Amino acid sequence: MDSLKVIARIKSDFPAKFGIPRQSGIVEECGGTIIFEPEYRNPDALRGLEGFSHIWLLWGFSEAEVDGWSPTVRPPKLGGNKRMGVFATRSPFRPNSIGLSCVKLKKIELHTPSGPQIHVLGADLLDGTPIYDIKPYLPFTDCRPEATGGFAESIDAEPLQVVIPYNLILSLPQDTVVALRKVLEQDPRPSYQNDPERVYGMEFREYEVKFSVIEGTLTVLDIQKR
Repeated sequence: MDSLKVIARIKSDFPAKFGIPRQSGIVEECGGTIIFEPEYRNPDALRGLEGFSHIWLLWGFSEAEVDGWSPTVRPPKLGGNKRMGVFATRSPFRPNSIGLSCVKLKKIELHTPSGPQIHVLGADLLDGTPIYDIKPYLPFTDCRPEATGGFAESIDAEPLQVVIPYNLILSLPQDTVVALRKVLEQDPRPSYQNDPERVYGMEFREYEVKFSVIEGTLTVLDIQKR
């Protein structure tokens, strides 16, 4: 088999890894634009895709590639202190650094200066992530209501309460406030970190966001344009 070809890259809300939702679809307000590589900028390749509400993205963990692999990893869901088999997790550290995301199809633009573009919602990809393939989501076969979630099913944490001072809200577009609040509710911190004195920083869209977390409440301290 030939090596995988990068067919596109995504422009997303996340310039850095810290803060990216841990799964696709958790924060639907997080958008993304799929921009094809020159070789694949053919509108015919997207014919019929507009009829689907969701699509699968197969992509590469471009910032998490390592030499070799380990049969066990420490899932953040378990606080980073318990090992599980790599194939029982969605860890980026795997024999092949391939990710899978189900995202909502917002719209398709067939003719832009950069060729066809696909706009999606619910993306959990780092800005610039290489995409290897795109497939339609098929509800009659991809949806399994009877499915169980293993160890990940029983440990969902309550969303954080998020406090954003009014003066900071005024400095942001309304859609950015809504999306940022949803991202912060999911607790961007590593599961093993719970220091009330620590100030965390994350990049979201064109902003640098500083915050702290005390007893289940996340307070935004500052927001600056990068």
